Amino acid sequence: MRAEAKLLCIKVLHTLVWGFFVAVIGYVLYCGIANQISWHTWAASTLVLGEGAVLLLFRRHCPLTLLARRYSSSTKDNFDIFLPNGLARHNQLIFTSIFALGLLLLAYRRLH
Repeated sequence: MRAEAKLLCIKVLHTLVWGFFVAVIGYVLYCGIANQISWHTWAASTLVLGEGAVLLLFRRHCPLTLLARRYSSSTKDNFDIFLPNGLARHNQLIFTSIFALGLLLLAYRRLH
């Protein structure tokens, strides 16, 4: 398989994984807002925390980004994913903030 095809496969997979985690983070936030807390909420939170641990282990880089780097010399933030460059650049800050808000709402709901 050519490098371009490998990079395309990685970009598609990375975008799908990203979309999954955006949905999970959105679900955690929804649960906090709507006070709809169940074991699904805690499972979703655990998934996101697990992803956070992976990112910390890889020095704030997704392993798919590191893999994609083998097939591209691009310096763009979105070289490895189908997102606008600005969103790719600030992705971790944006979605960590949303997730943190969701966790704060969950904690508030559990304590009150």
